Amino acid sequence: MAQRPHATARRRMIARAAAAIALAGAVVLGGVAPASAATVRDAEYWLDSGYGVQEAWKTTKGNGAVIAIMDTGIGKGPKDFSGVTGGTDVSGVGSSDGRTPLGSEEERNHGSWVASLAAGRGNGEEGAMLGVAPEATLLSISIGFPSSGSTVSFVDQVANGIHWAVDNGADVINMSFSTNAKEWDPSWDEAFQYAYSHNVVIVAAAGNRGSGTDVVGAPATIPGVLTVAGVDKAGTVSQNASTEGITIGVSAPSEELTGISADGTPVMWAGTSGASPIVAGMVALLRSAYPDMDADNIINRLVTTAVPTSQQGDDVPSPDYGYGLANVGKAIDSDVAPVTTNPMGSLKDWITVNRRAEAETAAPPVDKTTVKALAPIPKADDTVNPFLPTPETLRYISIPAAVILGAGTLIVLGAIGATRHVRRVARKS
Repeated sequence: MAQRPHATARRRMIARAAAAIALAGAVVLGGVAPASAATVRDAEYWLDSGYGVQEAWKTTKGNGAVIAIMDTGIGKGPKDFSGVTGGTDVSGVGSSDGRTPLGSEEERNHGSWVASLAAGRGNGEEGAMLGVAPEATLLSISIGFPSSGSTVSFVDQVANGIHWAVDNGADVINMSFSTNAKEWDPSWDEAFQYAYSHNVVIVAAAGNRGSGTDVVGAPATIPGVLTVAGVDKAGTVSQNASTEGITIGVSAPSEELTGISADGTPVMWAGTSGASPIVAGMVALLRSAYPDMDADNIINRLVTTAVPTSQQGDDVPSPDYGYGLANVGKAIDSDVAPVTTNPMGSLKDWITVNRRAEAETAAPPVDKTTVKALAPIPKADDTVNPFLPTPETLRYISIPAAVILGAGTLIVLGAIGATRHVRRVARKS
């Protein structure tokens, strides 16, 4: 059985993975021209078919719910993003409000595309794009990927961003990125636990085979996270714009998506980067409909009312679809028995089992209170003749040896003299 890597080695492995961190499928569809602002609404098939959004809107459009978008920043100008009420930068290179898009040209628009799917409010024109929860408010947390020149490690950016989102009222945090590594830095334990302890749902994209993610990676592997896989318009798992993993909770559209760029331009794109905010918007609708419901039961409603696809059959949960296609209308309207635990797992329990195992396989710590350094060996004195006696050798070796030898010699001589005297007396008599 392979041993779990020591903590130091594991951190190095995670650091290397973080260096290759990827947006979960920010792919503008090649050859597809930007959609017209007047017709983009017609392309949003997920609002009208199979995902229960129209049914949910009969109850709420997300009023009162807050979605934190942890991404490359949400554009500041377009009316579509008038629902942004706050933000911050955790990368060290963005603006303080988190509204300056970071990274390459594609990355700079990624955060805006994601935000528009979750809670875009439209630009005022008829037929303009709307998010799943168009009346929810948004928080923009700008993070920096490798091309951004960020001065803060990605691990710290995510941890800091989670704390800021929680402290500023987020109900749900969307993470449309992957580290492409199953494991995560121990500092994320505390950050994700902080969100859970404050009743915040974290939704994460599964990643995409088309961009090199063969299986889900952190944060989508962290217990308690609602991980989202991607499907095409027919509800079949996407071969390029999704991936597989045992932590997948639900599925949502990841192909032929619409999005609003940072400058207000509508585009079509693909990836679980888009499936994730669709589900984050659903969480916002549930939070608005059930403001007193805790995070565990919000997630449980989406998971238990998800519709299994014909392709997965009885394989529920499936490594491709999770529990099935998310349906927020059913999640709001169905009678669902309450739960006391998160159906996506307990990070606290995972930490108890796994971090302890890591500590036991690691080298034992040095007790600096009992270990003392050895005194160095004195350097030889090259000016001393090794064949001549020194004061020390005379005092402790030569003189004592001479005294002992002299005393022994006198005793022997006395014994010899006495023996000879006895022999002479014997001969005379």
